[in-house]
Amino acid sequence: MASIRCWTCLHRLRPPRSTSHTPHLPSTHPFSTSTSSLAKQTKIISKKPREQSVRVRNAAPARASRPPARGERKAIRKRIVLSNTNALEVPALKELSAEQVRDDGLEGFQGEMMGFPGELVDKLRTVGIFQPRQRWGVFRRPATLVRRETVEVGKYVKELSESEGEDQAAGKTMRRIYTGERGTGKSVMLLQAMAMAFVNNWIVISIPEAEALTRAHTEYAPLSTPTANSPTTYIQRTYCASLLSQISSANKPILSQLTLSQKHSLPIPLQPNISLDRLADLGARDPEISWPVFQALWTELTAPNPTPETKRPPLMITIDCLAHLMRPSAYRAADYSIIHAHDLIIPSHFISLLSGATPLGPSGGAILAATSGSSPPSAPTFTLRLAQLEGLASGLSEPQIPQPGPFEKIDPRVSEAMTDVEVKRLEGLDTQETRALMEYFARSGVLRRRVDEETVRAGWIVGGRGVVGEVERAVLGVRG
Repeated sequence: MASIRCWTCLHRLRPPRSTSHTPHLPSTHPFSTSTSSLAKQTKIISKKPREQSVRVRNAAPARASRPPARGERKAIRKRIVLSNTNALEVPALKELSAEQVRDDGLEGFQGEMMGFPGELVDKLRTVGIFQPRQRWGVFRRPATLVRRETVEVGKYVKELSESEGEDQAAGKTMRRIYTGERGTGKSVMLLQAMAMAFVNNWIVISIPEAEALTRAHTEYAPLSTPTANSPTTYIQRTYCASLLSQISSANKPILSQLTLSQKHSLPIPLQPNISLDRLADLGARDPEISWPVFQALWTELTAPNPTPETKRPPLMITIDCLAHLMRPSAYRAADYSIIHAHDLIIPSHFISLLSGATPLGPSGGAILAATSGSSPPSAPTFTLRLAQLEGLASGLSEPQIPQPGPFEKIDPRVSEAMTDVEVKRLEGLDTQETRALMEYFARSGVLRRRVDEETVRAGWIVGGRGVVGEVERAVLGVRG
């Protein structure tokens, strides 16, 4: 029989019962990857006092140089570089001269590059016709390609320079607008026309950027009170003074030989035999009298010849980015209404010359304008009239000529100004002219490839079938 003491020992070996009825939970989460020993560690708090550290803020970086002065960035952006000393000098490069223009109107030099002499470059720089995007700084000296349209203007300059008597007394005037895609050479076409006018002793007046007259960056003031038939006109005296300074500086050798031949009512006294160069300088120094002086100078330039020995030279007037003058400007009137560009007296003066409403004078001349392909403004009426005049010139029938849309609003002032103007579209170069351009690149050292028929054909095709700007990008690999 088993002993009672043995059962008592086994009973004592049982674990004690829990006094709580809650189930036993594990110390760690069943999905945790950490060990239970890490969970049981207690955080040790240091009794040592905390040391305070000094926080030093980062000082502003020191400037390496002074900040740009007022207008310095714009001057760098608008800087014109016309020479590259690292480029090679092109041997046997012909220079533009009056003898070449008067010989055959540059017809014998079509498809060739011609350089500009130093004195001519200074005059062209004065009128502001060079532009930063034209890459003049890639080559040793400025040069241009004589193309078909250049020969047309050259023949006209030759004809008017040699004309005397009835032809010159009739005041023959070329009024033309150059249009085309971006990079087709519209601005360079104006430059070539002014260069030929300069070497033939013409008076050259240029508005290199028509946007400067309408973007409200120049002070303005009302010039006349409105009437029932005409609105208020506004004058930009500061711009007029700078225009007089440009005319005086660029045409000083010719204006210094011409004197007053008419009587003028000016706010300042004048000597009776003052030269036109001195007259323009007086208006350029004082903007308050710039507009009366400009009117007096214009009257003298377009007046009949005082004597057969002293002839007034022809005039060459160019306007680039013409579309800005064919729309409302950014200026505001006293009642905050928008001022049309034709209500500004300086744009209105040149628009009347371009439209033929105001004759250019007995000596004649040319007024040439160009549209902008880089940043054209919104001018619906001007764009429509350009397309209509171009269609009429190409011989399209009446149904084929573009017509305004049913909801399109026509500007009557712009439509009237574009009634009788010649429109000339500039296309791409032909293969011969493209070859001459690429050979000039190679002789200047900027194109290090052999110029053969295959290379010329490839550059002509990749360049948009001879578009000058695209050919330069494709051949030289430069951004435009």
